[in-house]
Amino acid sequence: MNRLPKYVFIAALLGLAGNVGAGPLDGLLGGGSGGKEIDLGGLLKSAREAFGEVKPEQERTIGREAAAVLLGAVPLVKDEALQRYVNRIGYWVALQSERPKLDWRFGVLDSMDINAFASPGGYVFITKGLLLRMGSEAELAGVLAHEIAHVVERHHLKAVQKGARLDLAVGLAGTQMEGGDREKLDKIAGGFKELYSRGLDKEDEHAADRQGVVLAARAGYDPYGLPATLQTLGAMNPKDGALAFLFKTHPAPGQRLDLIDAVFAPLEAYANQPAVKERFLREVTAAQKRGAFEDPGFRLNAAVSPAAARYLHRHD
Repeated sequence: MNRLPKYVFIAALLGLAGNVGAGPLDGLLGGGSGGKEIDLGGLLKSAREAFGEVKPEQERTIGREAAAVLLGAVPLVKDEALQRYVNRIGYWVALQSERPKLDWRFGVLDSMDINAFASPGGYVFITKGLLLRMGSEAELAGVLAHEIAHVVERHHLKAVQKGARLDLAVGLAGTQMEGGDREKLDKIAGGFKELYSRGLDKEDEHAADRQGVVLAARAGYDPYGLPATLQTLGAMNPKDGALAFLFKTHPAPGQRLDLIDAVFAPLEAYANQPAVKERFLREVTAAQKRGAFEDPGFRLNAAVSPAAARYLHRHD
């Protein structure tokens, strides 16, 4: 793990939000659709038959619209070095998955809420609020691996299809972002807004946890990174507003930890793999000094993990 493959941060990711008309969403999409179902009946041909017919170019188109929903609500942190670092880690972990050839892209969202998201086609995002509560690169790799697992298993595509909200075989490949196709894609974006607001099934979240620790281990990291992050979140005040949306859309951290335990017997042999704390903390420190995490009323001590807080204060 001393050398990671070269990965150039794809600047085009910064422009994805331009197609979404929705303004900032309540609590990072937590506002949902106001209890009103999104009518996508006009797009539906045969939801049962559609799955399995989704071509890579269709998945990319759908994923781009879903990613635009997230970026239309909350922009990326304006720090290219930080984004490049997270992309390097995420891309390396994604290469260990069953879908290494996807056009993987990773980003840090400029929100102090604690959460992470994925979109079809290889888009993965974490919030800066979650990043600042980590203490090592293994924790970052573990969280990204969880989201990568969602993409690999097509959990979001299956969820929208299961809900009969999209027809995934409506000829999206090669569509232009204008005219009737634009209207079609806007409806798809609306469907994903609803999905992100309510979250995936708990079974999908648990499956992504189990696969995530395996992917992190394959990438050469301490597989306990994801459990360490879940322990940190579980120790926080459950009434903390930064956790509200995460707890709404994910199982409780304690429950997730209990189900992850079943995976660790065969992973014990990899428990001595590096957590890579120093490099992670060095990157966080540098981003902090560049002003990447400035936030009104934001206190560094309260926002980062204890280990990161001590490190940052030593290097002020």
